[in-house]
Amino acid sequence: FQNLSGGAILVDTTSRALHYWSADETIYKLYPTSVPMTDDLTRRGRTKIVQKVDGPSWRPTTSMLKRNPELPAYIAPGPDNPLGTHALYLSWTYYRIHGTHDTRKIGRRSSSGCIGLYNQHIAGLFSLAPVCTQQLLI
Repeated sequence: FQNLSGGAILVDTTSRALHYWSADETIYKLYPTSVPMTDDLTRRGRTKIVQKVDGPSWRPTTSMLKRNPELPAYIAPGPDNPLGTHALYLSWTYYRIHGTHDTRKIGRRSSSGCIGLYNQHIAGLFSLAPVCTQQLLI
């Protein structure tokens, strides 16, 4: 990062860790994550938070439905939602940093492209990171 203007999030897909720095450099957090299952599903580079959703709903992408046609077309917010309790939408289409109710996924290559956090961690990050927080995924 050139600077921490607006705050910064670094996701290291190799160590499966998310680092957060506040814009004023008074807050640093480190969270364990889930990462995409394969390199083909892994997006790397710079992006930013464009939307924050408390209680997100979920719809599978076209590629997810191709891999598993039995997926439901929609899951409302709640305990069965794959996005958990909160979601940070990135400027890349379909990519999110979100919670998960399936805690077995954290620390593993288990997602279809998103970065997953424990629900208590995404709730904390959600409260800290404003829209426009810069992101770097490596």
